[in-house]
Formats: sequence, C-alpha cells, structure tokens
Amino acid sequence: METPEWRPEFNLGRRYQPSYNIAPTDITPVIVSAAHFSDAEDQKCSRVVMPMMWGMIPFWHKGDYRRHGLTTNNCRLEHLMDSKLYRGPFKRGQRCVVICEGFYEWQTTGPTKKPSEREAYLVFVPQKGDAKIYEKPQDVNLLRMAGLFDVWEDESGDKMYSYSIITFQSSKIMSWMHYRMPAILETDEQMNNWLDFKRVSDAEALATLRPATELKWYRVAKLVNNSRNKSEECNKPIELAAKPEKPAMNKTMMAWLNVPKKRVDQAKAEPNDPSDDEKQEREVQGKRRTSPDGGTIDSPAKRPRFRHCNGAVEVKSTET
Repeated sequence: METPEWRPEFNLGRRYQPSYNIAPTDITPVIVSAAHFSDAEDQKCSRVVMPMMWGMIPFWHKGDYRRHGLTTNNCRLEHLMDSKLYRGPFKRGQRCVVICEGFYEWQTTGPTKKPSEREAYLVFVPQKGDAKIYEKPQDVNLLRMAGLFDVWEDESGDKMYSYSIITFQSSKIMSWMHYRMPAILETDEQMNNWLDFKRVSDAEALATLRPATELKWYRVAKLVNNSRNKSEECNKPIELAAKPEKPAMNKTMMAWLNVPKKRVDQAKAEPNDPSDDEKQEREVQGKRRTSPDGGTIDSPAKRPRFRHCNGAVEVKSTET
C-alpha cells in the first residue's frame, strides 16, 4: 500500500477548501490512476489525489463554465453508455473515486413533503471500534464513491477538472430513505478494478459497481439544507447540533423599517405648529412700521404666489 501523491491543479484558480457541507460546484479531493499522466511502467498501479469540481462540465460548452445549464452532479448508470456527456470519458478510462467522510441524503420516500421539510441524514461506512465520525477520529474509514471525470478548457487553454458521481437504484439498505444511491466501493479490490483502466476492461469495471452491504446513518439538523452553512455542526447528530443563530437583518432593510419610527419621534420632539390665524397675525405685525408721528405704516402687500404642477406662477395685485 502506497500513500497517493497529491497532484495540484490550477482549475481556473479554484482550490480545495475542507468543509462539513460540500455542495455541487465545490472543489473536492478525487483519486485517479497515475497512468493518466505518465506512461512509465511503474506508474500503472500508482494513484494520485487531485482537486476536481463536483459537476462535470460538458466538453462542448463555450464561455463561463458555470453557465452550461445542465445538472451533472450525478451520472445514472442505466444511461451511462447512451449519454453524449459520459460515454466519452468512460470509454477513455477516465474513472475516478470520490472520497469523503460521508454524504447527506434527504428522505424522499413516504408522505410527500416540501423539500425544506424533508429529514436529512448523514450516511457513512462503519468505523473502527466505537469511533464516532462526528468526533473527528484520527483513523477514519473514508467512504469511496465511483465516478467519471473529464477535462474542460476555456478560450485561453486553462483546464478545469470536474467529475460526476455514478448512481443507481437503491437497494434494500437505502430504499426506505431514497430511491437512488451512489455506487460505493466497499473494498480495495473494487476500487483498484475501477481505477485500473489499462488492466480492467469496461465491462469488468462496470461489474464492480454493486450496492453497498454495510452503511450507517443518523439524522442531522437542517443546517445542511443551506450549502452556505459549512460549520462542524452540520455533520453532528441532530440532538447534539447547536441551534443556528438568527441571521442578522440587512442594514438597508433595518434603516427602511426605522424610518416611520424616526418620523414619529421627531414629531413628538418638535413644538406644535401655530394656527393659521396666528401665522397671519405675525405676518401683519412684521409688515407694520412706526411713522414719525407715532402711527403705523403698512408695508405694501406681498404679492401672493401660487404653485401648480408646472411650476410657480406670480399673480400681481391691482394698485389704485
């Protein structure tokens, strides 16, 4: 047994970021045969681990790789040889093994529920002894899923490696939860037969894909429903997961909601406006001035102004 070599790839600047809630279009570690990159005799059985994006990019796509519009997270085994997208990579021996601690699945069997109301589970392979996978054991048994990968190039010639996970109809072990399940490689022999494209024929490789016989699971919190939640609370049993904090409201929304309250407060703080009669009396007093003999002289009346929708209009008073 040799430790696989880590083979870094540019992948258009995308890098692998460990997460407790991997989602489609994320970059994850994938095992492939080293023979894809070297013809040396000693590389036939060697393995490399490299970063790839989950969700195969169609080779014919032009432009932004994120906008091809197809759902390519999973590849149905029943239609693999009929697919324009998957048939080529499979015939070229571009088989891969997707490694992870486990995968989330939502129960779709039983009474129909809205997607947001479905119960979510973490599915994983049995661990050694009494090790708990959510406690981050040092010697964790990884779950290995069969997949296909391809290489896409943009207009500049930069490459992006991407993959799809092979699925088939669920066996009895998972049919109570979901009608589909990934092709899990439980033994080293299965994994080697799937990866050794130069030694194992297409038919023999397909024969290694069979339903898993041993799986474990437990229910998790609905944190995993949102792919932006990446915390370690995602993979804990629902009874141990901390309740998520209430998300902070957008500052713009808060400011908009506070406008009526501010206006009410300002109205309470300001003195009441004088009545119309009081305003008129103040204006009259302001226009009067004292004559030399002690009397008062009225100032010429100010011309009234009227406003309509097109602007202000002055109306001149008639003087005798």
